[in-house]
Amino acid sequence: MSALDDRLATIFAARDRADMAPTIAAFLEVLAEHPDDAQVLYEVGGSYDTAGEEDTAAGYYERALERGLTGETLRKCLLQYGSTLRNLGRYDESLAVLDRARAEFPDSESVQTWHALSLHAAGRSDAAVAELMELAADRIRTPDLLRYEAALRGNAEYLRTVDREQHPVG
Repeated sequence: MSALDDRLATIFAARDRADMAPTIAAFLEVLAEHPDDAQVLYEVGGSYDTAGEEDTAAGYYERALERGLTGETLRKCLLQYGSTLRNLGRYDESLAVLDRARAEFPDSESVQTWHALSLHAAGRSDAAVAELMELAADRIRTPDLLRYEAALRGNAEYLRTVDREQHPVG
């Protein structure tokens, strides 16, 4: 881990979600020293996001993505940016970002869950419930749920069909 990574982790660990001003100030200080660092831009965006300043956060997330995030940080940034866009009422953009996240991180339950939340916010509740039912069928492997796996998948497909009829593509 680099000195910069250590510094970012220390700032993040000290954050107080009820008072993000000190965290924002600390990350902005690091950003002044590393203005083009994708990780730093992501952390600044995340701190503004946690503070409820989604408009500001979105700009930092965009800049971080332009600078080339990779791996787990890319996954987190795409999820958080997609969520922020949803909170701003920019549903189509939110879904596009989360579609990218799903393509790049197909095994991420958090990405799938936030994608479903954005579908719901966009007025596509049938597709959202279908997605969550499929996630449950794929990931929850208890005897109780396994008994109903075929029914879960069948109902999820039915809901996807309803969504396609209500929201045709193209």
